[in-house]
Amino acid sequence: MSPLLVAILAYVALQLAIGLWISRRIKSEDDYLVAGRRMGPLLATGTIFATWFGAETCLGGAGAAYDGGISLASAEPFAYGLCVVFLGFAFARKLWHLRLTTLADFFERRYSRGVAQLAACLMIPTSLLWAAAQIRAFGQVLASAGELELELAITLATALVIVYTAAGGLLADAVTDLVQSACLLLGLGVILFGVVGAGGGWQASLAGAAERVELVPAGTGALALLETWCVPVLGSVVAQELVVRVSASRSAAVARGAALGGGALYVLVGAIPVFLGLIGVGLVPELAHGEGVLPELARRFLSPLGFALFAGALVSAILSTVDSTLLVCSSLLSHNLVLPRLHEPSERAKVRLARLGVVGFGLLAFALALTGASVSALVEQASALGSAGLFVLLVLGLFTRLGGAASAFAALLTGLATYLAAEQGGSELPFLLSLLAALLAFVACTRLGKRP
Repeated sequence: MSPLLVAILAYVALQLAIGLWISRRIKSEDDYLVAGRRMGPLLATGTIFATWFGAETCLGGAGAAYDGGISLASAEPFAYGLCVVFLGFAFARKLWHLRLTTLADFFERRYSRGVAQLAACLMIPTSLLWAAAQIRAFGQVLASAGELELELAITLATALVIVYTAAGGLLADAVTDLVQSACLLLGLGVILFGVVGAGGGWQASLAGAAERVELVPAGTGALALLETWCVPVLGSVVAQELVVRVSASRSAAVARGAALGGGALYVLVGAIPVFLGLIGVGLVPELAHGEGVLPELARRFLSPLGFALFAGALVSAILSTVDSTLLVCSSLLSHNLVLPRLHEPSERAKVRLARLGVVGFGLLAFALALTGASVSALVEQASALGSAGLFVLLVLGLFTRLGGAASAFAALLTGLATYLAAEQGGSELPFLLSLLAALLAFVACTRLGKRP
């Protein structure tokens, strides 16, 4: 067993210990799913940042910059960071005052239980596929660190993640996110300074990066740019991973500040992989796939200790995301789909059900992770699938009194059908079309309902 693999496993063992220690404080469903609604500014900001900062932020952001430079068509990290800031400005205070356990709870109060259950069914696949991609990435890190077979590494990764997520719930997730954020910052700082030094210093690196920045890519229209930004900003603002952290904050001010701070931190830290991808072209120009630029830079230009810190940063990015996604899947299933069908379950039964959900979805994510390359394509599609209708329902439900259950069903189903049809038809604007269709369906159904 290699020293690097031993170090990674020891690091993950620390996360397990934290999860098991915190599990002793879990007495109710609120404790497990929303951390008892007691998170302060540091914990709330750290967990929002860490949850949003996944492996795709590191590898995907760097790879996109390596392959094509950056422009207004680059969503990572700018648009995804703006999404979290948008949540803080527009929704955080209102959502906190509602004391939700899941976003589907809001749809139940505002529209109907049926709408909430349909919304939950639309949100679960996105988080599950996101979890599968992270688990596969974790398995790849373990495999490369210890020369393990990929299937064995993915199995080990799944087992580790399931145990500590199931044990401690959101509070354990938030505390480990704080540890993982610190490791992520340290690891990215190490590779940044190491690679800049190898590339001739800051002046040469900045000049090289500036040559690959283009404001508007040739042949890209305004609507295409709008689509690029609307998917992460509007489509992702309805993510349960974000909403639950707003609900878990101890006050409305903390919820708003944590979203604003977490979003700003995401952009600042997420710019590091992008910058490294830009200058990586001059240092490792022979790569066939840009997503390998960060590991290759770390391998060539860092000491063994520096490479270990980089690997720790990548593992931290993965763990901080995958535990949150599994918890989200479980909360939507147990709280919104199963518990309404049970007769007055005890708090202990609710927690047990949520933990079983984490295990079940962890195993499903494991099966998806083993399918390989298809996961990344599914995750990309799932990020916009059904989210247009959810966004319409959230905005109109929070800020107007328009519509009811029928309007909500119309918006969700029309938005979903339009997105699928636009994707199948090869449209360049599937999300914008689905957003417009969902809005028109909601308004039309509302007007029809008011006719005598």
